[in-house]
Amino acid sequence: MATCSGKSSWPELVGINGEVAVGIIMRENPRIIRAGTFREGSRVTADFRCDRVRVWVDGRDIVTSVPKIG
Repeated sequence: MATCSGKSSWPELVGINGEVAVGIIMRENPRIIRAGTFREGSRVTADFRCDRVRVWVDGRDIVTSVPKIG
């Protein structure tokens, strides 16, 4: 696995609004250029990227798992 610089996971964001979480992630690690919300169960690519964070949300747009680089 690649070694990425800066903060790489945000466990404190579980349970908050997904869009709010994206904003916090982008502020806390300026190397992240791709962050967005994804509905639980959505299909995504399996490639690893140091500049991307996927924020998994439920039907109420609440973060359901720890956002992390990947």
